[in-house]
Amino acid sequence: MSQPPVGTRVLIVEDDTIIAMTAEDMLDECGCKTAAIAVSVAEALARAADTDFDIALLDLNLKDENSLPVAQHLRDAGKRFVFATGYDGLPPDSGFADAPVISKPYRIEQLATVIAQTLSD
Repeated sequence: MSQPPVGTRVLIVEDDTIIAMTAEDMLDECGCKTAAIAVSVAEALARAADTDFDIALLDLNLKDENSLPVAQHLRDAGKRFVFATGYDGLPPDSGFADAPVISKPYRIEQLATVIAQTLSD
């Protein structure tokens, strides 16, 4: 298992409280810190502007919206991110075919590896 650098700050964008808390616990176990948690696109964009973080973990589907606008904002700002989804990847026309994706439900080893790989790219 690849490990992200200790102290890596992660912005979690997830609308399911249980999944967000589980991700936070997993990140803590692998030496990362949760910088903030956002539950909507608007909140994620605000957190991206006022929070110091190294990488974002973006749930693709947030209730009745998706996190693609957040991903575009992060890409434009030069920030790294990973999509998390319970579906079969990203929509083909999303414009993010090259973005890292982790499938839900994920294990701590998978989360640590995708974060470490994304940060090293």
